[in-house]
Amino acid sequence: MADNPLLESDGLCTYYGTSQALFDVGIKVPSRGGVAILGRNGAGKTTLLKTLAGELAATRGRISFDGTDCTRAAVENRVRRGLGHVPQEHGIFAGMTVKENLLIGAMGNRTGREHIEEVITLFPRLGQRLPQKAGTLSGGERKMLAISRALLGRPHLLMLDEPTEGVWHGVIEEIAVRLEELSREMAVLIVEQHVKLALRVSQYCYVMDRGRIALEGPSDQIRDDPELTRLLAP
Repeated sequence: MADNPLLESDGLCTYYGTSQALFDVGIKVPSRGGVAILGRNGAGKTTLLKTLAGELAATRGRISFDGTDCTRAAVENRVRRGLGHVPQEHGIFAGMTVKENLLIGAMGNRTGREHIEEVITLFPRLGQRLPQKAGTLSGGERKMLAISRALLGRPHLLMLDEPTEGVWHGVIEEIAVRLEELSREMAVLIVEQHVKLALRVSQYCYVMDRGRIALEGPSDQIRDDPELTRLLAP
C-alpha cells in the first residue's frame, strides 16, 4: 500500500442514531489502482462508503483526501476535490434520456461535455441508447450509465457500491473489464458481493465484519486466505 495515499481514514466511527455502525475503521487508497472492500451483508461496507463520501457524518476519526482533511467537508466539496461516488441505488434520473443524464454528470466540470464521447467509447452500448429514457434501460445499462456519469466529473477516486448487483451475468464481464481498465488509470474503491470480480479488479483488499476491518492484505493473498471464507460465510 502506498506511503502517500490519495484517500485515508483513521479511527473512523459512524452511528445510525444511537447504534454504532463503524468501529475505528482505517483504510488507505493509493492514487492509482483498485482497492476492494468485502464482507457479509450488514458488515458496514455501504456505511463506510457513505461516510467517506460525506453522506453520513463521522462521529469520530479522520478522513484525508488528496492530502487535505475532509472529515467535516460537505459532499459537494469532496466531489469538487475529485471524489466520485456511484451508490448502490444508481442515482440516475429515470425520466431523463441517457444523454441528459450524461450532461448532468458533466455540469460540474468545464470540460465535461468534451469527454462524453470518451465515456461512450468505454461503454459503447450507451452510445446506442442516447435518446432513450434512462428508466427503460436494463439493470446493467443503468450501472454503466451511473459509472459513466460519475466519470464525467473527472474524479481522482471512483467509489463504487455493488456495481454488478442485479446485473445479468453476460454484462458482469463487460463491467469487470472496464473497471480493470479504469483501475490502471485512476484510483478505484469497490464494494462488491461478487468476490472473484472484486479481487480481480483490485490489488489490495479489506474484509469487514460487524463494522470493523477484520482482514486486509494484497488481493492475491486474500484470495487464498481461509479466513476470507469464514468471514464471508452466511
